[in-house]
Amino acid sequence: MRRPTPNSPGRKLTIACGVAACAALIAAPQALAGIVTPEAGGSPNADEIANLYNITLYIALVIFVGVEGTLIYALYKFRARKGAVPAQIHGNTSLEIGWTVGAAVVLLLLSVVTFVKLDAIRKPPNSGSGGLSLASNAIYATSETLLPPNGRSLRIKVNGQQYVWRYTYPGGKNPDGLDAPYSYEEMVVPTDTTVTLDINSQDVVHSWWIPQLGGKFQAVPGYTNHTWFKISKPGFYRGQCAFLCGRLHANMLAVVHAVPPAEYEAWVAQRSKDLAAADAAAQASRTALSKQSGAASVQNP
Repeated sequence: MRRPTPNSPGRKLTIACGVAACAALIAAPQALAGIVTPEAGGSPNADEIANLYNITLYIALVIFVGVEGTLIYALYKFRARKGAVPAQIHGNTSLEIGWTVGAAVVLLLLSVVTFVKLDAIRKPPNSGSGGLSLASNAIYATSETLLPPNGRSLRIKVNGQQYVWRYTYPGGKNPDGLDAPYSYEEMVVPTDTTVTLDINSQDVVHSWWIPQLGGKFQAVPGYTNHTWFKISKPGFYRGQCAFLCGRLHANMLAVVHAVPPAEYEAWVAQRSKDLAAADAAAQASRTALSKQSGAASVQNP
């Protein structure tokens, strides 16, 4: 059988197939982004999670192609032939040591990369120069609650309820925080600002997850979980409860709406005014009802 020359069609086809296979291997993580790989692009911690996943995926693809390629080669090279007696090989110590050491090296490499990136995933950075001007935070960083290096963040309380999310923002005047502005389902945040979340639940276990803003965190009754994100550009980031929490679990949607800092401040101020007006109207109604007399009178507790 004649070997193909450097310019023969067979050799060109082989080279083209090899180049196409390499290009497909390189482009695979980008092509599968958001389908097989995690969503990202909304916050630095989500980007770091996606980068770590892609590194693992690249290494896994290389190993997969190498193993499957070797298997296909062996099936072709040592296929059954008439009259041929296969060699009886009972072991290869060098080969066995080689693949054991190789697997250990890959595991060690992935462990080192993971721990190098873990700080960037867990620890929030400072807000950017274009972010919201924040006062010094009133709490200290702990192993559970991590703050930016300057100790300043926009703290929002996330409360899971069957079947809606409630977000409570800073800004209340009462120590108990009951007069603080709040919203349901849609969280409004300023861009270029580090936002730290205190996540809990008032009934059953839920899971707060906006894929583009980082990992999922459980909302547990009687316990508070913490996470953070920092959004660089305005937009909507969508997710939903990621833990089966009841018959209407699928309706428990979550939206984060990032707006410029000035727009956020205006929104919070208007929200506070609307809630104060609603409280005043409710108080007026209670006062009017308490003054009624007769069988239809209503006692104000």
